[in-house]
Amino acid sequence: MPSTVVHLAFAGMIAAALLGDAFGRRTLLVVFAVTAIPDLDSFIALVSTAGHRTALHTLLVPAGLAVALWIDTRVRPRSWLASRWGPAGVRVAWVSVLCLAVAGIGLDLFSPGGANPLWPLHDQLYIVDGKIELSSRRGIVQTFVELSDNGVPEPRALGSSQEVTVTTGVDPGPTDGDEPVDRIFPVARAGWQLLLLLVGTAVTAARFVVPHEYGRDE
Repeated sequence: MPSTVVHLAFAGMIAAALLGDAFGRRTLLVVFAVTAIPDLDSFIALVSTAGHRTALHTLLVPAGLAVALWIDTRVRPRSWLASRWGPAGVRVAWVSVLCLAVAGIGLDLFSPGGANPLWPLHDQLYIVDGKIELSSRRGIVQTFVELSDNGVPEPRALGSSQEVTVTTGVDPGPTDGDEPVDRIFPVARAGWQLLLLLVGTAVTAARFVVPHEYGRDE
């Protein structure tokens, strides 16, 4: 599963691309803070079975925030967010919600261990994994979502929060015998994670150096 720093590196790239003139140290910290929220359910796992990859890994959270933002900025006659922080605040809010959904939750949903995207309405961890390829004999082949006999998509389920335990450095799980607890806090557990960490960090850092207006046609 991706570490928190990998999540933040991904969010940094999204922020560098979408924040525009609102990009800065403070706004980036806001995006980072929102993106890191899902990993806080590691602490919830200490007191509840609906812990890591479940309690704060539900897509209902960013969906609810997106609806609230839409109502405030599009439905209400005067936006509270815009009146307090201006257009930049609105952009930061939307980018933060996007990063929460894509970099904070989505990255886990597409990685080993999966996520519980509809909790608490539907307690089931899912993982999106497979391949898409073009075959000269079979045409387009995809295995990310299997189809049932009647053509209904069947995402790959891993089990409920009662059945699946995702260990973390905060909650490493039980140990055998008298062996000391090995608390592992990962940085990168796969080559693609290390690449994303390095490229995301470099792109975010470069955004502070390269002016936003550089290369724009007059």
